[in-house]
Amino acid sequence: ICSDKTGTLTQNQMTVTELYAGDFLYTVSGVGYAPEGAITPRGGGPDAVHNWALMELLQAGILCNDSVVKQTEGTYRVDGDPTEGALITCAAKEGLDGKTVNQEMPRIDTLPFESARQYMATLHDPGSGKSRIVYVKGSIESLCLECSALYAATGEVDLADARNIHGRVEGMANDGLRILAFARKEVPAETTHIEHKDLLEGLTFLGLQGMIDPPRPEAAEAIGVCQKAGIMVKMITGDHAGTAAAISRQLGLCSEACSIHTREVLTGGDLSQMGDDALVDMAERTAVFARVSPEQKLRLVESLQKKDYVVAMTGDGVNDAPALKQANIGVAMGINGTDVSKEAADMVLTDDNFSTIKAAVEEGR
Repeated sequence: ICSDKTGTLTQNQMTVTELYAGDFLYTVSGVGYAPEGAITPRGGGPDAVHNWALMELLQAGILCNDSVVKQTEGTYRVDGDPTEGALITCAAKEGLDGKTVNQEMPRIDTLPFESARQYMATLHDPGSGKSRIVYVKGSIESLCLECSALYAATGEVDLADARNIHGRVEGMANDGLRILAFARKEVPAETTHIEHKDLLEGLTFLGLQGMIDPPRPEAAEAIGVCQKAGIMVKMITGDHAGTAAAISRQLGLCSEACSIHTREVLTGGDLSQMGDDALVDMAERTAVFARVSPEQKLRLVESLQKKDYVVAMTGDGVNDAPALKQANIGVAMGINGTDVSKEAADMVLTDDNFSTIKAAVEEGR
């Protein structure tokens, strides 16, 4: 069984717990989507309001965002993506109101998130003839390749130290946090449209938001039952390798020693350098695959089938359809899945929960 991580093995209830901006770390208290909690500096850093880079990071989380947090009968819920809801809630803990910020910085154009590019970008107008601003959020790999500079706490621009940034990312990932990186770029006031080529240079790094997405309590038990029944379970995710390894350790998918730098965890970059024969062996032995593209999901299915395994593969996006069709049992997500993925699948999980796959196997046997 090749399973996605977010929402299937984890609860998909995001809460930002750690921030990095202006070369300072911050802890965020509170859980869920209610704006209750505080942002506290770690190690003697400035308060959030006195760290320009951090305030800009929080604002970017609101603006480069397609979701809304709503309150109904005293309960806060996300209309949209849970990850984006967590960003809005985090900013609210420092007094930033999503509706107000969007009114002050209206959106002019958008580059939607694509799994192949791993980022989203939005263009905003601050008004009164000022330069317009592009905010970008996505994986650290997609942003750090283009960022040559970063913002200090004072708002001044320094040369980016990619090694230091990647070190912070790895530290967060090893704690099991899901990490989003943010950057911005100023463009001429008359700009009305942005393209991917506009982001190939001139981005300035803002910071990182790390959020926790706890494993489903029932998932670890279900994985254990599958393993005892002779079924191999593999995690395939678009998340950072360190995050995937940390969650896998909690779920019993890999040993306590597995981490980003061990062969128990392979990335999409590793897979792209492997020939088909090598991948057949590694696909069988490896339990965790991170930063994997939909096209690589298809390669993994084919590799496992060459070893005569009956393969179940989960998916929710349009691009997952080929892998779902190739798998012996394609499993689509009923809550977060697209219509295309559901049509391509043999089975739909109405609750998006891994333990339901285990129950279906059990019932079948």
